[in-house]
Amino acid sequence: MKQLDFYIIKKFLGTFFYAISLLILIVIIFDISEKIDEFLEGYASLYEILFDYYLNFIPYFVNLFSYLFTFVAVIFFTSKMAYNSEIVAILSSGISFRRFLLPYLISAVILGMLSFYLANFLIPRTNMRMMAFEKTYLKSPYRNVDKDIHMQIKPGTFVYIERYDNMSNTGYKFALEEFKGKELVYKMNSTRILWDSIQGIWTIQDYVIREIDGQREKITKGKELDTLINMYPHEFSFILEDMKTMNYMELRDFIEKERLKGSTLIKDYEVEKQKRIAFPFATIILTVIGVSISSRKVRGGIGMHLGLGLALTFTFIMFQQVTTVFATRGNLAPWLAVWIPNIIYGVLGLYLLKLAPK
Repeated sequence: MKQLDFYIIKKFLGTFFYAISLLILIVIIFDISEKIDEFLEGYASLYEILFDYYLNFIPYFVNLFSYLFTFVAVIFFTSKMAYNSEIVAILSSGISFRRFLLPYLISAVILGMLSFYLANFLIPRTNMRMMAFEKTYLKSPYRNVDKDIHMQIKPGTFVYIERYDNMSNTGYKFALEEFKGKELVYKMNSTRILWDSIQGIWTIQDYVIREIDGQREKITKGKELDTLINMYPHEFSFILEDMKTMNYMELRDFIEKERLKGSTLIKDYEVEKQKRIAFPFATIILTVIGVSISSRKVRGGIGMHLGLGLALTFTFIMFQQVTTVFATRGNLAPWLAVWIPNIIYGVLGLYLLKLAPK
């Protein structure tokens, strides 16, 4: 690599980390000012605030704003180079624009790999610690009262719970059905089901069991029955935020289990999985767009380039949100919803690259 490549990579990465460090510092200051009373009321120690909360708070926000600040960093220092006629001198020396673009792409790949690692491996661990801190000092215990729960706990075995309260680990109007092929062979109904956390079993109260064998049927009734069922309380109190504590492999396995159970939130899980792959590629795409826009010297200088760049970035973010809603609330496939912005802006990047100064 030539000295020019190192110069551009140093400028790119240096501007990115400097800008995002300033943002994180500002976010932390505002967050402390909002939560200081809750920290004091909860008697959180300074060590816990700094190392259990804010140290784990940083990777999440770095990744959240990474592609935005990648774009800002590219436009900022490339516009400055164009304004000082450095790019004109570089291209006049015989270096092609594609060769000039190489160090930008190397930097974007580095940041994309960093984003992929943060989203899929580091952030799930830091989120786990941060959410544990929030549950202890900032948030009241989560209460979940799910209604009309349908679940397949194994092939051919289905359960239904009319209402489940996670605070008491109690389900009301419980039913369990077993099928062989299309024929019902076993059905249990009960008024209430309770989780025994010490023994790890379910206590079923006021139950009626029907065992069906062709034309014959055996009915058993009772007041209380302790039994093992392949379901656990955390499956009813799961919230979408809990996905943030899973690495990529855990999330993939979790989605397969939820698909077997017939979860109604399967699209939300798929969208989260696809985002973790698509966002690093957005870093590369926005880098190409940023270089293509800001490499031409125009009237208005850096301000003009930054304004146009920010407008494109915010439309990209808005487009992501719109397509995500179509996936989670409509019929659009989750992978397509997440990748549509990348595809469209990738085509835009190639078009702008064609128009860039040669």
